[in-house]
Amino acid sequence: MDALFDLSGKTALITGASRGIGESIARLLAAHGAHVIVTSRKIEGCEAVAAAIRQSGGQATALAAHIGEPAAIDALFAALEERGISADILVNNAAANPYFGPMLDMGLDAYAKTADVNIRGYWYTTQQAAKRMKNGGAIVNIASINAMRPAFGQGVYSVTKAAILSMTAAWAKELAQKNIRVNAVLPGLTDTKFASTITQTPQILNMILPLIPQQRVAQPNEIAPAVLYLVSAASSYVTGTHITVDGGFLA
Repeated sequence: MDALFDLSGKTALITGASRGIGESIARLLAAHGAHVIVTSRKIEGCEAVAAAIRQSGGQATALAAHIGEPAAIDALFAALEERGISADILVNNAAANPYFGPMLDMGLDAYAKTADVNIRGYWYTTQQAAKRMKNGGAIVNIASINAMRPAFGQGVYSVTKAAILSMTAAWAKELAQKNIRVNAVLPGLTDTKFASTITQTPQILNMILPLIPQQRVAQPNEIAPAVLYLVSAASSYVTGTHITVDGGFLA
């Protein structure tokens, strides 16, 4: 294994890791030596991913946590402390997008759920993780190309993803003195359950594909390597920026 990407001895906390992009990130970081903490709302999905990683020879622990609830985030870090675990790496990947349609028709409940997870959840999880990173660390926020180009039907979701980019830069400036790097990854349209409203609706998908130079959607395992780079020694002088993985959509 290339020493630049060797995560042996590191612990990586990954939210929303029971499937999709989060699962691919957990599997890849574990394959490069990290002890991964697989978190999501439902423990069953977390356990399944953690078990698969362990069966492949990796180290993984499953813990349930709803990132939209500050008390659940507190409980997550308390559970880690009880186990003597401190994260060197945080990947904020959990996301909410409960509403698809015009913002004019969006209810406040859907707005709050989206912002609670995508903004407050990322911010509070970062705060709690960074406080415990005594020897430096790396934080990666999974945003979206919607941060740069809002999508119809996903207005508030797009707004929250743009906020994540600003948050990434703000945390990067504040945490640099603690030797903690903070960056973001902007996936394009990816074949996940989360994006199934788009990928499984031919009328919508056929409108989007011509806008992607590579003429296809991404697979989750095509997003994960960008995260590996940003949490590894290979990116030791990279902070406060983002990597776009979108098949050329924003070009």
